[in-house]
Amino acid sequence: MTDKVAEVGVHPYQRLTPDLLLDAVESTGLRCDGRLLALNSFENRVYQVGIEETVPIIAKFYRPGRWTSEMILEEHAFALELAAAELPVVPPLVDADSRTLHEFDGFRFAVYSRQAGRAPELESQDTLMWMGRFIGRIHAIGALQSFSHRPILTVEAFGDEPSRYLLEQGFIPADLVPAYSTLVQQVLGQIRASFDGAGTLQSIRLHGDCHPGNVLWATDGPHFVDLDDARMGPAVQDLWMLLSGDRESMGRQLRWLIDGYDEFFDFDRRELALIEALRTLRMIHYAGWLARRWDDPAFPAAFPWFNTQRYWQDHILSLREQSALMDEPALTLARLY
Repeated sequence: MTDKVAEVGVHPYQRLTPDLLLDAVESTGLRCDGRLLALNSFENRVYQVGIEETVPIIAKFYRPGRWTSEMILEEHAFALELAAAELPVVPPLVDADSRTLHEFDGFRFAVYSRQAGRAPELESQDTLMWMGRFIGRIHAIGALQSFSHRPILTVEAFGDEPSRYLLEQGFIPADLVPAYSTLVQQVLGQIRASFDGAGTLQSIRLHGDCHPGNVLWATDGPHFVDLDDARMGPAVQDLWMLLSGDRESMGRQLRWLIDGYDEFFDFDRRELALIEALRTLRMIHYAGWLARRWDDPAFPAAFPWFNTQRYWQDHILSLREQSALMDEPALTLARLY
């Protein structure tokens, strides 16, 4: 299917009224009881929907124009493959016709079971080793085959394209353009050098956006949600976002993660050299993501600090700090034993 063309000046999500989304959910055969709660999501629109005589479900309405149906179905297949291996990943529900992706009035959407949980306590050795074990199991399955339709994590996609968009679309204040332009080319060169220095690495199917907000901790451990950014890339992409603090703290956290991870999948230590490069790419990509979504009314309301003079000054400062960090030796695993 193709997304409906929005009226000029009207963002597609402005058509997603409560009545429309409830009708969409009921088109799958579920009977809604009228309860509706918007959840914290900006790239897509996600709602908890009450269902008659049973527990609520989660309905995820994909951002029009972002992914093709083939890409979404490949995400769903990966989640189902992981769930079939008894991994704590929340997959889409499969209807009576074996469908996971639905379409209603120009919107594509999927339905999920509700998963309760809290944020993981990443200062805990037990928590990090538990996380490492599950990510290692995910990657052991992710390495069995490749995505055919979903993207690959590249410097071009996460660095060159967003920085070029920011400059071409006039998001960078005129007085900061020379500094930003020069600096971003410098850090992109350093990022490429980091990848080249690491050598030829295995590219596997990843969660892709494995930050603490995408992990729900329950009594039976972590549950990984939202595979919307699943892609091909190096394994360390699913690990570095769980690190925080100073270099010593991150080395200790990394040791615990990798000790758990290695129980199920061998971590290539050469990928440690990519941590600061990947962090820098995420910063550039995030700024570009906000800029590309600025026509969505939800974004100026949720991110009022973006695209201000102060924001770009701080962004440039952060890139300079990353440039310095990429010149330092790669993070190593702390010696704890």
